[in-house]
Amino acid sequence: MSTEPLDLSRNGNDVGTLGDKVARYVFFACAFVTVATTLAIIVVLVDGAMDFFSYVSLTEYFTGTNWSPRAADNPSFGVLPLVWGTLMITVGSALIAIPVGTLTAIYLSEYADPRVRKVVKPTLEILAGIPTIVYGFFALSFITPILQSLGRHVEFLPVPGTFNAAAGAIVVGVMIIPMVSSISEDAMSAVPDSLRNAAYGLGATKFEVSTQVVLPASLSGIMAAYILAISRAIGETMAVTLAAGALPQITNDPFEEIQTMTAYMVEIGTGDASVGSIGYQSLFAIGLTLFVMTFLMNVFSMWIRSRYREEYQ
Repeated sequence: MSTEPLDLSRNGNDVGTLGDKVARYVFFACAFVTVATTLAIIVVLVDGAMDFFSYVSLTEYFTGTNWSPRAADNPSFGVLPLVWGTLMITVGSALIAIPVGTLTAIYLSEYADPRVRKVVKPTLEILAGIPTIVYGFFALSFITPILQSLGRHVEFLPVPGTFNAAAGAIVVGVMIIPMVSSISEDAMSAVPDSLRNAAYGLGATKFEVSTQVVLPASLSGIMAAYILAISRAIGETMAVTLAAGALPQITNDPFEEIQTMTAYMVEIGTGDASVGSIGYQSLFAIGLTLFVMTFLMNVFSMWIRSRYREEYQ
């Protein structure tokens, strides 16, 4: 009986080479579809926006303080009220999500028992899976009545209407807390235990280790979480459409009705604006403006991560 090993190297290499080629083409096709879709979106937005800006000047669009493109007499195309409403929701939601999400991440990373973390973190991330329109109904049926009750019982607070910026900011803030807390907790958990142990060896307390060692060491990931969450708040649609209203105006009162860029796009997209009209073309201008804003936020996020990235051996 022969004990010489069988030579399967040639057939094995042929099969492996063929499999590698197929995998390479499949992966390339997936990457190509992603890039092509992004480019197609940009082309559609730019093409539609060019038609809009052939009628409306850039100066009027970016400096005007009145937005009424469908007015029968003397329509106005100043985008500032929509940008202002979007920024009110974004800033308000960030004031809620950033501190709450960061403190939650510190608790999960540094204080929580592993068994508690296994329950709390997935439960928290369930918030990210709730449809945004449900958040909008939650704002209308729960948050706004609370704000109205506070306005009736607290003398210096006004009584908000059914639609108001405060309710929109609160509900979007709750919505993006999982993004802030989950990504920040991942960044904190990636910090080596050797840094924590060194700080404990020097006599640092748990709080000092958490805030003066772990937090600075994971700053790049935390900042990226902040910026991604803010980008999500900028592009939020249905929750603010239901909660904040549809009145484009520049106001400092968070209890008044406003309109964001995304809410306007929903209004026009589901309305009776005829294709080719200036009101319909304004969709592309608003969409391009929103795209540029979120794109710049993502670029800034990547710069922050590369600028403050900590590498551990």
